[in-house]
Amino acid sequence: MHNKKTHSETNVSRRGFIKGIVVAGAGTLLSMPFDIVNKQAAAAEKHEMKICIFSKHLQWLDYKGMAQTAAELGFDGVDLTVRPKGHVLPERAKDDLPRAVEAVKNAGLTVPMMTTRITDPRDRYTREILETAAELGIRHYRIGSIMYKKDKSIPAQLAELKPKFRDLAALSKEYNLHGAFQNHSGSRYIGASIWDIWELIKELDPKWMGCQFDIRHATAEGGLVWPTKFRLIADRVVTIIAKDFLWVKTDKEWKALNCPLGEGMVDFPRYFKMVKQAGIPGPISLHCEYDLGGANRGARTLSIPKEKVIEAIRKDLVVLKGWLQEAKL
Repeated sequence: MHNKKTHSETNVSRRGFIKGIVVAGAGTLLSMPFDIVNKQAAAAEKHEMKICIFSKHLQWLDYKGMAQTAAELGFDGVDLTVRPKGHVLPERAKDDLPRAVEAVKNAGLTVPMMTTRITDPRDRYTREILETAAELGIRHYRIGSIMYKKDKSIPAQLAELKPKFRDLAALSKEYNLHGAFQNHSGSRYIGASIWDIWELIKELDPKWMGCQFDIRHATAEGGLVWPTKFRLIADRVVTIIAKDFLWVKTDKEWKALNCPLGEGMVDFPRYFKMVKQAGIPGPISLHCEYDLGGANRGARTLSIPKEKVIEAIRKDLVVLKGWLQEAKL
């Protein structure tokens, strides 16, 4: 099973790692990019890939309830929603993000990643959110979705976006963060093909800007070619997402229907072998996007008993831990 170390064991091994760095050369640790430090520290501690619950599915709970539930379920951390209608609203990030992180830490977990709607470095809340996150020790943030416009060519739209991604990468570097653009599925989503993400980030330093790979969407869009798309972007991936789906025939069309892990079409065993080979450190965010009485949509109130929501998430987590164990992640 996916076993967690105690805090004392973790602290001892981390101190040993840091001591070794300091002995090797004064100031080395401070000069190293956080992703390299994380990878080497993880190797020294022999940690498994950390699993976070996407807090969107626990937005029917306050910070304390969300954190305690995540801990009781057996997660390592929380992928916190810091966006409109999220657990933390952008305009309240300076005040509420510390409260949310404190609640998670009090439950014995961490907040290594957050999901935002940030797409413009000049937006009034962008710098405040990133600065607050950095102060709290959050190291990974997901960029918001961007849609293609119908009245402009695709090359022209990508060309217009490149300066924004360049400036976001600069902000990431300033705050020692890693920004990542998630691949979605759908004809209007920038990033559905993966190749357009590559065009946006290929000239940027992967320490500060990359892709948060979503295997569910990659499978829906890529069919048999998703491994090629993964290979294209793998060296720009630090954080990943786990969720499943299957194609269902309705009266009018074929539809991609989200489902619990292991009940759909995603080839997780093959995928996690590739993740292992690529040396992607994680963390991984578990998404439960199938019908959960509104929890799948980030609802504040549920239409089904909370026990059913918790049990569904618990089942997905057990399945995910099994796959990660098999892949030695």
